[in-house]
Amino acid sequence: MAVAVAHALEHHGLQRVAIADFDVHHGDGTEDIFRDDPRVMLCSTFRHPFYPYCGADSSNDHIINVPLKGGTSSADFREAVITHWLPALERFKPQMIFISAGFDAHREDDMGGLCLIDADYGWVADQLKDIAARHAGQRIVSVLEGGYELHALGRSAMAHVKSLSGL
Repeated sequence: MAVAVAHALEHHGLQRVAIADFDVHHGDGTEDIFRDDPRVMLCSTFRHPFYPYCGADSSNDHIINVPLKGGTSSADFREAVITHWLPALERFKPQMIFISAGFDAHREDDMGGLCLIDADYGWVADQLKDIAARHAGQRIVSVLEGGYELHALGRSAMAHVKSLSGL
């Protein structure tokens, strides 16, 4: 993801790029790479405390970390996105959005300990598509980051791709 974002910034003349990272694990590597680059906004939800045991406080206005407690429901996840991600993305006005799509927060994925459902992944893609339509010329790149329960992963990824493709 970091290579793709750096490429977009350096070779396509973009000034503002956003990364949306939903996953059980915090994207600490992505945060470390872009911590000092205000051209990149990172919006991240992740279970906390949980491996890699970091990210609860970025102390950075272009790193929007939203730690979620074990057992977080669909409603709580959606509220976190609405309250934290969407206003920050509207202010930032990204010219391109990259999605680190981790489906291990699904309630059937017993390792993750979060309680998202298939529809949450389509819903969050819809929210990001709306931001991209307003600010990014509909430019979105999505990368599969994880998911360990294969049936839930397949259904969740399908909901995500269906949203992104407009199906």
